[in-house]
This record gives sequence, structure tokens and C-alpha cells, in this order.
Amino acid sequence: MIPFLDLKRINEPYQDAIQAAIERVLQSGWYILGQEVGLFEQLFANYCGVRHCIGVANGLDALTLVLKAWAFAPGSEVIVPSNAYIASVMSVTQAGLTPVFVEPDPLTYLLDQARIEAAIGPNTKAVLPIHLYGRCCNMTAINVIARRYDLMVLEDAAQAHGAEWEGRRAGSLSDAAGWSFYPSKNLGALGDAGAITTNDDALADRLRALRNYGSAVKYRKDVVGHNSRLDELQAAILLAKLPGLDRDNERRRVLAECYLTGIDNPDVSLPPADRIPQDVWHLFVVRHPRRDAFRSYLYERGISTDMHYPVPPHHQQAYRVFRDLSLPISEQLHREVISLPLNPALTDEHVRYIIDAVNAMEG
Repeated sequence: MIPFLDLKRINEPYQDAIQAAIERVLQSGWYILGQEVGLFEQLFANYCGVRHCIGVANGLDALTLVLKAWAFAPGSEVIVPSNAYIASVMSVTQAGLTPVFVEPDPLTYLLDQARIEAAIGPNTKAVLPIHLYGRCCNMTAINVIARRYDLMVLEDAAQAHGAEWEGRRAGSLSDAAGWSFYPSKNLGALGDAGAITTNDDALADRLRALRNYGSAVKYRKDVVGHNSRLDELQAAILLAKLPGLDRDNERRRVLAECYLTGIDNPDVSLPPADRIPQDVWHLFVVRHPRRDAFRSYLYERGISTDMHYPVPPHHQQAYRVFRDLSLPISEQLHREVISLPLNPALTDEHVRYIIDAVNAMEG
């Protein structure tokens, strides 16, 4: 069986560095907001090309804290893609705001910038584009629209570590960006971890207080904050893995190009191949009109797959208030998408076998 994801094998090249990082933290005796967090924040900010990185507990908190820090009036609206993981919607509602769903481009699966203006109303305050599957949205167009309507822009970069748009990296393309370092991400910790990147000095100061019970100075609480701090151990692990991120992303590109040039099945819709060097291929998502049968066919041949994602946010029980929305593009995508294995631990032989199996399926 070819696993969809083997985190043990993915982390094997970093094992010695990770063990040394853990030992370093143990010996330091400092476990919360110490030198490891500070150094990771500095290096990741440099990597993204921004002034500030603020480590937080997870990716959902990263998005939520930014929206809270902007202090929009309760009920203000935030434009979100209608076809992505539910965390983006949750960040909006947890901040006391209202999500406004906008359909994706059916070819790229990314927020369709051509549909944004029609969704803007008098209460719209921000746009939350998601760099889904490791490909950046058209941030040039999105930022132009945002400036025209005086909106803030918050990137969800949880799947885009190292991805680029017009020569700049994800995380530097808007007012702020939220990151997840969940273990399966291109840059993954060994547990939950997240961060925010921004060039806004004042926002960075507010976020450092918000993540730490609202305290900029010990025992003084200026605002009602959260306990959402990047763990010192996870920061040390991320420091051990950050130097290999570009190498791992390049391996993902090689494998993605193999799929893109090798898969030749009229029933399988491939992702766009126009930006292979800029995308980081967190996931390789294809579409098939009989997704469940296709998935079973691959499983019978020893190939594990996954679905990102089977249920659109507006059809989730948690957001049943939006169930009657008409979002046909998203609904079709969620019926058809299937993720093939793609990660740095995958071998060339695995990929050739998967390609041959995909091409052999008929009808």
C-alpha cells in the first residue's frame, strides 16, 4: 500500500536535528516564549520577506487573532472562499464577524477575484483569500479591489509555505497572513503550531499582546486576550526543519510535474500547470466525475488517497444557517475532488505506479 502521507518518513531526514532541538529546550529550562520562539519568528519573517512574525498556538488562532486585532464592529462582513477548509469561516465567526461566501475559479479552485466586487456591501471590512493546495491567489487583483473599497486583506497561507506570487512569497502579499504548522503542512511541527506575518508594526504589537492574555507587560492586561502562544518545543522543531523547506518544496514540484505530464485520462481533470516553479504543491488535487468509484479503484491497487474537502462549509451542520445558499461551483468541486499522494517521501517508482494506475482506469 502506498500511503497518502507518511509523516514518520517525511521527518526522518530531520530526526537528528529535531532530537538536538528538543534536548536544547530541555536543557534551557525555559519553555514558554523563550529564545526558540524568538529565533524562529525572526527567521520565518526573513524567509517570508516581512518585518514581523508572531508565533501562536495554531492556524485557526492566527486568522482569528488578526481579525480581532483589527477591531471591526460586531457583525461586519469578511469575504471568504466558499470551497475551502472550514477553519477560515470559523475564524470569521469566532471574531464575531459574518462570512460572505464567494465562489472559486473552477480551474484553479482559488477565490475568483472577478466575483469579489459583487459580494462587497456596506458592512464589508476584509477579504480572506486562501492560497489553497499550495498555489497563491491573484493577490495583485485582490489588493487592487481591496484598496478601491478600503478593505483589509488577510491571507490564509496555511498550505503555502514558500509559495510565490510575482516574485514575493506568501505571507508578504497583504496586510497580514495566518499560518498553520500542523504536522502535515509543507513546514510541519510535531503538534499544533501557527504564526502570523505582517509588515504592520502596530498590528504586530497588538497581536503579541492578544496571544498572551492581552498582556504586553507581565501582569498588566490592556485588552481581553487569549492564551495562544507558539510552544517553545515546537518552535525549536520548526527551526530544525526550516532550512530544508525549499529543498522539500522542490521535490514536490518534481513529483507534481511527473503527474502533470504523465497522467492522461480524459475523466481526470488536472490542476493548472502554468506556475509549477511558484507553487509549492501542498496537495495534488484532481477531479473525477465518479470520485468514489475512482478512489475505490485506486485503493484496490494499493494507492491511498484523500479528499480535500468532501463537504463545503455551507453544508456543514455547524453552519446550517448558510445551507440554503446557492454555490454550485463549490458543491461540484466538493463532490469531485480527490487528492493523490504527493510529499517528499514519495519515490519516483511510487509516482510512476500511480500514474499507470490512473491512466488504466476506464469508463
